[in-house]
Amino acid sequence: MMGRLFSMRAAPLAALIGFAALLHAQALTRPEVPEAIKAPAGETVLFRAHASGVQIYLCGQTADGKPQWTLKAPEAELRDERGALIGRHFAGPSWRHNDGSEVTGKAVARVESPDPGSIPWLLVSAVTHAGHGVLEHVGSIQRIHTQGGQPPPASTCDPVKEKDKQASRPYSADYYFYAPAEK
Repeated sequence: MMGRLFSMRAAPLAALIGFAALLHAQALTRPEVPEAIKAPAGETVLFRAHASGVQIYLCGQTADGKPQWTLKAPEAELRDERGALIGRHFAGPSWRHNDGSEVTGKAVARVESPDPGSIPWLLVSAVTHAGHGVLEHVGSIQRIHTQGGQPPPASTCDPVKEKDKQASRPYSADYYFYAPAEK
C-alpha cells in the first residue's frame, strides 16, 4: 500500500517538476554560439544545467601504433542556476535527471573552445530516451562554456607497459537542453 501511495504522489511531482522546467525555459534564450553547433530552428531551450566533474581517458594506441589518450566517459554532476543538484552526466553520452528521465545522444557537430586548454563545444542529437520527466522530449543538447577536461599529453601514455591506464581530468561546462517547440 505504501509503495502504491508513493507512486501516486511521484507522478504528480514529476509533472510539477517538468512544468516548472518548462516555465523556466520561457525565460531562457538561446546562447550565442558558432553556427556549426546551433540547435535546430524548430527547437526551444528547455533548461540549462551546469556540469562539474571529470573526463576519463584511457591510454591506448592510434592505428599506426602511437600512444594516445581516448575518451572513455564523462562523470559529472548537473546543477541548476541555484546550485541544486538536478542530475548526472555519464557515458553514452547520457544525462539523467533526478525526476527519472534520461536522454542519450550522439555528437553531430563540434567547434574548438575559445579557451585553448578546454574540451570542444558540441551539439549533440538525442538518440534514445528513458523515463518520464524533463528529458523525455529533448531533441538536442549543446555543451558550451567548457573549462578544462583535455586529455593528458600523449607522452604520458605507454599502452605497452601500462595496459588499461586511466586518467581523470577535471572539467566544467554548461549544457543547454532543447525540445521541439509546441505547435
